[in-house]
Amino acid sequence: MADDTEIRRLDLGYFVRPASETGGPQPRVEPVLAYLVRRPEGLILFDTGIGAADTGTEAHYRPRRRGLESALADAGVALSDVSLVVNCHLHFDHCGGNRLLGGTPILVQDVELAAARRGGYTVDELVDFPHASYEEISGEAEVWPGVRIIPTPGHTDGHQSLVVRQSDGTVVLAGQAHDFASDFAADHLARQAQLEGLEQPLPTYRPWLDRLADLDPRRVLFAHDCAVWEPSRAADDFHC
Repeated sequence: MADDTEIRRLDLGYFVRPASETGGPQPRVEPVLAYLVRRPEGLILFDTGIGAADTGTEAHYRPRRRGLESALADAGVALSDVSLVVNCHLHFDHCGGNRLLGGTPILVQDVELAAARRGGYTVDELVDFPHASYEEISGEAEVWPGVRIIPTPGHTDGHQSLVVRQSDGTVVLAGQAHDFASDFAADHLARQAQLEGLEQPLPTYRPWLDRLADLDPRRVLFAHDCAVWEPSRAADDFHC
């Protein structure tokens, strides 16, 4: 079944994170990426792009959107071909295209949906819209054989990642579990140092990394970083 699995990245635009949020003197332009998982059972769309927000949010982040329908068309897919939507979380830059997929099941952690519905969390109109069809998950779940949702809280309490088995190894669609591949790499090394008993002090790492390590990922992909994390191998031809 893994031989029949294809993952395609979709470019859905970008936004400008202001310097007040970057921890440095400069703003940072970040991509907004979604992923299309093609399987014999159907198509999974992981995240759906930037939704319309209030004028304050628009001015704060200055988003530039690429339409979901156009991005899917470039992949040879129509909105009606999508079997399932999985949102890593429900902030406006990850669930913006959900309303174009009314009636399509949206898999989301129950704590994430509850937080979104309390208000003041995201754009309400992007959460509850005509024919919204949520399937709430509590914790880990197998979507299809070889496709699994793993809770990866941190950015939000209900953040989740999608783990997909392919013929050449396991791919993790990590969303915003980490902002950047380099952040994931740092946590991965912190975990390794802890397990190897390196003398303290050592940085902490997110505990769900233990579960991801059990799945032996070969690639980890992100929502706001075009870089891809891959594990170091003894046979690598280059070194840090």
